[in-house]
Amino acid sequence: MKLSIVFLLCCSYVTTSVAASVRGNDAEGRVLKKGSKKASKKGQSKKEFKKSASVAKKSKKGGDMTPGFVFSTRKPPAGVNICASKGDPRFENINCFADDGVDVAEGVGGQAGVNVTKGYNGNLNADHEPIKVPYYTKGLCPVNVHWHLGTEHYSLGQFDETGTGPTPVEHRRRLAGKARKGYQCKLFDEDESMYTTPYDWKYCVGMEIGQTYEVHWPHSALGDCGTPNQYQTPFYDGVLCLPDRMVGDLQDNVGVQSQVYTIVNDEDYYYPDMFKGMTVDGNMGQDIAMFTGSTTGTSRNNTICSAYSPITWQVDRVCHKISA
Repeated sequence: MKLSIVFLLCCSYVTTSVAASVRGNDAEGRVLKKGSKKASKKGQSKKEFKKSASVAKKSKKGGDMTPGFVFSTRKPPAGVNICASKGDPRFENINCFADDGVDVAEGVGGQAGVNVTKGYNGNLNADHEPIKVPYYTKGLCPVNVHWHLGTEHYSLGQFDETGTGPTPVEHRRRLAGKARKGYQCKLFDEDESMYTTPYDWKYCVGMEIGQTYEVHWPHSALGDCGTPNQYQTPFYDGVLCLPDRMVGDLQDNVGVQSQVYTIVNDEDYYYPDMFKGMTVDGNMGQDIAMFTGSTTGTSRNNTICSAYSPITWQVDRVCHKISA
């Protein structure tokens, strides 16, 4: 198999991971069904949503929480975490190319991030079929949610080298000890207050209004779905929690959803739940690139590849606004 270019974007930097115990979780693994509206469009502000969620939680004291709500604990749930360390030992990264520097090395599968522009064809012929339907229909559940400063994937005209933000991504990465540049969306407008009005961050400390973030939801059929152990950090523990459930190939059991946002300070773009998966509403979650790739991260580049391949990727090609 010949490969002239391995298209790996030098941009991955996980800023943080979020883990939560989940009860009453629906099986769909996504935020909103098509046709749902933003909370604020229905006259429910962020404050009102939090209040209604708290009331629903208390009304079920001693039993399961009200379906449709997802609650995180302030600390890991009591009891044994059966997924702990299931992602160890980690597979070591591998060389992308054989000794001749031309042929793809044995054992190297499709990689991520990639160019997801509609109509773009890369140089590597993938031998595996991705999941082309919503993950929940194949028994996969979300096991983690985390985000990257700047995008890992590239979508021409949406998030590419011409994108902008309040500060350059490479500058912020250097401050964090990560020098690799990610792509930015093209939505930022310094003359619009939604992109410049400061926000009092309570939890996502260090994030920036007007900046671009790529959010990932690793999903797995091997996760301890529907239990307090469903969500894990590191995400490998959730992805590989119950390996005996493996049916078919790896890409049939493990997939990642990816959606890119510009963060704004405007509750017209507020969505109440980002734990279950990418937002599906209006044009959000509609134009999806589906392919087999790999896990990502700054330890991989155009010569060093991830051994975690093939896995399915479903990447929204469009950049969206979302409220802080």
